[in-house]
Amino acid sequence: MNIATQAAQIGLEWDTRTGAVTVPIYQTATFRHPGLGQSTGYDYTRSGNPTRQALEEGIARLEGGARGFAYASGMAAIANLLLLFKKGDHLVVTEDLYGGTCRLFDQIFTQYELSFTYVDTSDVEAVRRAIRPETKALFVESLTNPLLKVADIAALSALCRERGILHIVDNTFLTPYLLRPFDFGADITVYSATKYLAGHNDTVSGLVAVKDPQLAERVYFLQNSVGAVLGPQDSWLTIRGMKTLSVRLDRQQENAARIAHWLAAHPRVRKVYYPGLADHPGHELLARQARGFGAMVAFEVEEHALVERLLLKTKVISFAESLGGVETLITFPQVQTHADIPQELRQRLGINDVLLRLSVGIEDGDDLIDDLAQAFGN
Repeated sequence: MNIATQAAQIGLEWDTRTGAVTVPIYQTATFRHPGLGQSTGYDYTRSGNPTRQALEEGIARLEGGARGFAYASGMAAIANLLLLFKKGDHLVVTEDLYGGTCRLFDQIFTQYELSFTYVDTSDVEAVRRAIRPETKALFVESLTNPLLKVADIAALSALCRERGILHIVDNTFLTPYLLRPFDFGADITVYSATKYLAGHNDTVSGLVAVKDPQLAERVYFLQNSVGAVLGPQDSWLTIRGMKTLSVRLDRQQENAARIAHWLAAHPRVRKVYYPGLADHPGHELLARQARGFGAMVAFEVEEHALVERLLLKTKVISFAESLGGVETLITFPQVQTHADIPQELRQRLGINDVLLRLSVGIEDGDDLIDDLAQAFGN
């Protein structure tokens, strides 16, 4: 069954008693037992809630995994996964990843003697060289934030199998609608479901899918033990958003491609990062492994003075953090989403004082381009 259909049908079969076409919100902390030593399958919402379970089953189905897990945020999801590892373990990770993930790794989990090596995960040989005897996992963003480098999921998964390590893919920018990492050999996928999956900038949530049933049991133990679970109301909102994932992303990609081509021809734009452009280094790879190129666009303007102008002069496009919602947003990664990455690393990667990032929404494409044009002063 097509992923668009599967997404639209999440929770449809849940309430067989009433036939409700949307899963009910089970806003309860605890569940009554039918008898001594008996359970309905639900005891306490931290351990399991029907609304959250519908969401977790939905993401597992979209990914083709054994089991799904819903968390209070994308960062909570990643933090929970790091508990799979122990003192002395080493992870190889994407170098130009979301600044909050970098902060989690370097300022929190290094205290527990996990270590991390940052590499360009669009370079398989660089990843190979970074793997050590104590390496236990490779953590990659399938499409990096904000420079939009493309990871070869199949090649990296093969390398992980060869070395006996886990392959964890943050697939937030592409979603299972565009790319299913399990089809290419990955072990775990993680999402800030706040973004494209929920899609309306009205809830914060994180999702994980696990391919192997035994590994999924370990992840459930950690989810239940730590308790950073998604509440039933936010689970329902995330399900609601996922039902329209395909139609939103189709429109967002169409708009992103138009804007990327317009920016590439603009005299005051120095460089455009969008994998849908034919000259993008990852264009051919992403065309092979995904159904589309996503709806994130980054670009460099010719001088820093233009940064503030574009952030403050756009009228349809909002100056705000986050991404993936129906509204188009613009942000300045150097001082917002990636401020926690060391300055020297930001500069080496190209996260500089003229780089802007667009999360393209579902508005009319002409209106978005007109808004950018007037902000540039065209």
